[in-house]
Amino acid sequence: MSGALGSIPLLAQGGEGFVRNRESGSGASCVSDDGVCPAWIVDHFDRYMEPLGRHVLLTVVALAIGFSISFTLALLAHRRRWLIAPVVQLTGILYTIPSLALFFLLLPITGRGFLTAEIALVSYTLLIIFRNVVTGLDGVPSDVVDAARGMGLNDRQVLWRVEIPLALPEIAAGLRIAATTTVGLASLAFFAGAGGLGDPIYADLNFKSNVLVAGGLCVLLAIALDLLVLAVQRLLTPWTRAVPA
Repeated sequence: MSGALGSIPLLAQGGEGFVRNRESGSGASCVSDDGVCPAWIVDHFDRYMEPLGRHVLLTVVALAIGFSISFTLALLAHRRRWLIAPVVQLTGILYTIPSLALFFLLLPITGRGFLTAEIALVSYTLLIIFRNVVTGLDGVPSDVVDAARGMGLNDRQVLWRVEIPLALPEIAAGLRIAATTTVGLASLAFFAGAGGLGDPIYADLNFKSNVLVAGGLCVLLAIALDLLVLAVQRLLTPWTRAVPA
């Protein structure tokens, strides 16, 4: 690679391993012209499996940790309303930091690798999930909560048996947004030395076949996670599927 992109592979782990071999494989003319080469894609598709697995790991771990933190903070803020403003302000500040800047700010502290990438990715999920959980809980009708208390349920039972189930569609919506956002941001995690599909994308950015496969896998992963969260939501909220007579 040449020009401004020439230094990018140096930041990635193993990125040079994804640069195409112009001298081998079928469709050599297509490869040399930086085109979309089906034969090259078929012959070299297996090299994207390890980055894909790493990308899935980066995304799922970030979502799990981010959801745990955000959900816990939202439950606390639901009972102690004064917490909402400071939590939104803090997570909003984290969300506005450019991803590359955050990676490089963390490098001197946590070093290159998985931990640095996860800290950055988790920080971008907090605001999205927190706000949706709070919004979902606030959207539960007060008369439903009063009816539950009138049936003898205590505050804890009302929260877990009434409020959270009714807030699940809003919570799932936030998780879906966070999932697709994290998949995209994880493609930059290779700058922190964490791997992922960003490695093959930036290793040979001018080769259309390479970008098509690696970028396409990112898109498919985002769609798959979105559908998975949606399926879990529908499974946990069967009443939303009821069709009125």
